Amino acid sequence: MAIRTAGKLFKDLVRQRVISTSIGPSRHCSAAASAPKIPHSSKKGRRLLTGATIGLIIAGGAYVSTVDEATFCGWLFSATKLVNPFFALLDAEKAHTLAVAAASRGWVPREKRPDPAILGLEVWGRKFSNPVGLSAGFDKNAEAVEGLLGMGFGFVEVGSVTPVPQEGNIKPRIFRLRQEGAIINRCGFNSEGIVAVAKRLGAQHGKRKLETSSSSSPLNDEAKHGGKAGPGILGVNLGKNKTSEDAAADYVQGVHTLSQYADYLVINVSSPNTPGLRMLQGRKQLKDLVKRVQAARDEMQWGEEGPPPLLVKIAPDLSKDDLEDIAAVALALRLDGLIISNTTISRPDPVDKNPVSAEAGGLSGKPLFNLSTNILKEMYVLTRGKIPLIGCGGISSGEDAYKKIRAGATLVQLYTAFAYGGPALIPQIKAELAECLERDGFKSIHEAVGADCR
Repeated sequence: MAIRTAGKLFKDLVRQRVISTSIGPSRHCSAAASAPKIPHSSKKGRRLLTGATIGLIIAGGAYVSTVDEATFCGWLFSATKLVNPFFALLDAEKAHTLAVAAASRGWVPREKRPDPAILGLEVWGRKFSNPVGLSAGFDKNAEAVEGLLGMGFGFVEVGSVTPVPQEGNIKPRIFRLRQEGAIINRCGFNSEGIVAVAKRLGAQHGKRKLETSSSSSPLNDEAKHGGKAGPGILGVNLGKNKTSEDAAADYVQGVHTLSQYADYLVINVSSPNTPGLRMLQGRKQLKDLVKRVQAARDEMQWGEEGPPPLLVKIAPDLSKDDLEDIAAVALALRLDGLIISNTTISRPDPVDKNPVSAEAGGLSGKPLFNLSTNILKEMYVLTRGKIPLIGCGGISSGEDAYKKIRAGATLVQLYTAFAYGGPALIPQIKAELAECLERDGFKSIHEAVGADCR
């Protein structure tokens, strides 16, 4: 029985890979569709990952024959911890590339268990099954949306996407500070460009809608949950090209090309790795930029659902005057939300004692938590709780996510902790967050939002 089950799982995995390869858009936008390629330099990692995956399938086949689906699902997520050491052996960027490729091929666990009811919420007219999302920067080119949403994220944000393909900064450009639970990156908006991403999202959009319509009854309320294409919310983060002289034109081009696939859009003006980008956070510059992008979005034809919400992602390295200016613009232009925050150029304790901290770039991970949470809390007060905020920066546990929510976040995002902890971190954070809410007597996420600001 165990062997037959393992065989079935292996066949399903192979079939899933073949299907995703046959219908997924090409990485190089050719007519022949293909799955994202793994660089030649990552062949060692691919062999390690393949071996570990087959081992997990065989072991899982023996285990699943005696347990129910939910228990097996939990085991499968926990078992991914065994793969983490293999990624640690690789160069940081190669490990990242391999992780995205694995998710794009379905070589990741799929969450079959329902989220705790207390985590469900509605934002921008969309029903989120949980408030825990994956931030931009992980799946820059929208290669693995289905696999990432399938792991149990409430929403996934792809990008940043630039109008024209660009390589980004020279390598190496990603540096681990493992002991501090942090990463420094200076990638510089490496992107395949909006044309490649649009083709990929278009194919994924159609596939997800087809699967949703075939598996859901029109009368089933669950079919209304999630985004345009089905369960799970998709955000698209827009960036500008390094050599562009008209930043607003770059963002407008992104809106015209990608907004039809997005459940929300993000104007990224806060990456520290693109020269001059953070200057767009100034009051006049931001106001002019947002007005142009809003106009571009609103001039398009939309159905009953209307245009996707527009958010701005800001830096944590801002003065009080800067925050007041951003809040004023957000309120005056009725911005749909803010993401707080991007990476920091500062090196807070204990990172400053690590020699790697001398590397240029933005710092993410645990050392960013206090700084970004303080900015989040201040922005919640400045906007008087009228604008949904997404808390991002240093979350590595359910308690961290809960603190962000109490500081004013309606939704939260992970990145660095996910890079270190892998898929097993997702159900862990959701379970811990639900426990925090129940412990303090909250009946929903919305009740807890901004609790520390009252």
